[in-house]
Amino acid sequence: MSASGGTKAIVAALGANLAIAASKFVAFAFSGSSSMLAEGVHSLADSGNQFLLLVGGKKAQREATPQHPFGYGRERFIYAFLVSIVLFSVGGMFAIYEGYEKIRHPHDLEHWYWPVAVLAFAIIAEGFSFRTAIKESNELRGKLSWKEFIRRAKAPELPVVLLEDFGALIGLVLALGGVGLSLLTGDGVWDGIGTLCIGILLVLIAFVLAAETKSLLLGEAAGIEDVKKIEAALVDGDTVTRVIHMRTLHLGPEELLIAAKIAVQHDDTATEIATAIDAAEARIRAAVPIARVIYLEPDIYSEVAAAKGPDPSATPGGPNPHAAGH
Repeated sequence: MSASGGTKAIVAALGANLAIAASKFVAFAFSGSSSMLAEGVHSLADSGNQFLLLVGGKKAQREATPQHPFGYGRERFIYAFLVSIVLFSVGGMFAIYEGYEKIRHPHDLEHWYWPVAVLAFAIIAEGFSFRTAIKESNELRGKLSWKEFIRRAKAPELPVVLLEDFGALIGLVLALGGVGLSLLTGDGVWDGIGTLCIGILLVLIAFVLAAETKSLLLGEAAGIEDVKKIEAALVDGDTVTRVIHMRTLHLGPEELLIAAKIAVQHDDTATEIATAIDAAEARIRAAVPIARVIYLEPDIYSEVAAAKGPDPSATPGGPNPHAAGH
């Protein structure tokens, strides 16, 4: 699955959220609806989140330095993780607090037509943003379900925008329900309940985003399809006879590190092996263009050694044989 920053979706969401946030705050000022205040803060937080995604995408384009020899591709993961924190703290917790206060101290809505009109406008604007995100995502997800796409995507921007827009649309429906029930019953508690539900929804979405971006920050391997392509590209059947073992790691959404031990013939010369390695690297980059850093170690395949399985002490994150006594 190709990685993409989804810049068009981010810009569309940013423009929609800024306009929606302004209209919601106006509606709150005229009506006193806590749902409108919570939704206004939600849209403002979303606008800040889209700005963070754009900043992360820009910073990730910096050239590698001696201090950061593998570049800055992971900046996009870091800023996506910051988005989940902002969504949780600014959007979710604020809405929960406002909902709790409104339930404790309810008051009647004034100028009810303001929040209703703004919510209708917001649903249209968020629908446009959501449609743009879906259109860009469909170009990448192929036959994957939406759940699989969000879990497997290496570029965090599109899953973030998708979840934000989806949450925003549900939040708008909740706000409309809270305002509507308050008007029908004459009880402002329903406005507070709607606000509380919005806060809980935002917190849940923030947890999902945090979990997915945390996995990317820790370092995810290449997708199954890319791994198969790399393994097929490595073996030429002549000098390179098999892949003994291989590790892959995403340095960024569009940068892949590959480290592999490959089996060569025992009587090959150093020149033949070096030529075979260069050819294998070229085949890998042709098959998987995001393969930027490739380390190949030639070795003689041994069935006896292979039968013993991998060495846990040589595996990153595995047992440390020197840990005793420390």
